[in-house]
Amino acid sequence: MPDRNRQGDFFVADILDVAPKDDMASMEHPLFALKAGDKRIRNYERNGNTVTVLPGATGRATIHDKDLWIYCISQVVEAKNRDRGTSRTIRFVMHDFLTVTNRPTSGIGYQRATDMLRRLSGTRIETNIKTNGRCERRGFGLVDSWRVVEKSPNDSRMVAVEVTLPEWLFRSVEAMQVLTLSSDYFRLRKALDRRIYELARKHCGNQPHWRVKLATLLDKSGSTASLREFRRGIKVLAESGALPGYLMAYDVERDLVTFYADGPEGKRAEINDILDGRPHAPVIAHQAQHKRRQAKRKRV
Repeated sequence: MPDRNRQGDFFVADILDVAPKDDMASMEHPLFALKAGDKRIRNYERNGNTVTVLPGATGRATIHDKDLWIYCISQVVEAKNRDRGTSRTIRFVMHDFLTVTNRPTSGIGYQRATDMLRRLSGTRIETNIKTNGRCERRGFGLVDSWRVVEKSPNDSRMVAVEVTLPEWLFRSVEAMQVLTLSSDYFRLRKALDRRIYELARKHCGNQPHWRVKLATLLDKSGSTASLREFRRGIKVLAESGALPGYLMAYDVERDLVTFYADGPEGKRAEINDILDGRPHAPVIAHQAQHKRRQAKRKRV
């Protein structure tokens, strides 16, 4: 491998077993599409923050495409923790990325990765989101650029790739405005489940629970579904117990969703809500979470 910090040109992502990290600003705002092929211009405004997402020729980058951001952010944060030099241009081995993010490592996995890079570089963001204490109106791609550094000698598959993260994102990571995600995040297949998990992780934080109006949750998610369709999807998600680290309760009368963090404090918050006459997480969701926890212990 080359010098990890050669003249500050690029950073080599070669640290194994890194905990997934996500930047807090993009967790708050729906920058990524929940459906593939979405070519609509989307505008969001909340609490003085405005975001305009302009799709490229192949459509907007999706929440699954965001795996590349998470992979790169995780590597940069771990390097900072180890006092290694970093750069917003990151070189990585594509097979490592596919493996870490629970993607197929066959030919289809590499082809999808190429499509992912095209969507990320083609999608443009215009925003005034503040990062590291600075607020400015600017536009950027979800990645500034990408290039294949090395191909397989036997076929056209990419081996090593370089991507340059937008300065806005790198500045946020440098300021450590990030949160650790569950190691099971990449096991979530549905786009809505991933987005709801992001919001729960961002807003619940270290609190035992987070309560939000369904209409607000719909707005924050970036979903294009109607409120009725979204409500149905949230009920299914709450019953499945699929969110790692959280249980959900839907309050029909108040049209509210409550997220309970996994752990003693979250359990106490749920018990208090039950005593106050509020709905609690479905029993089937508790059972599913328990089974998932046991399966994870066996994997470890």
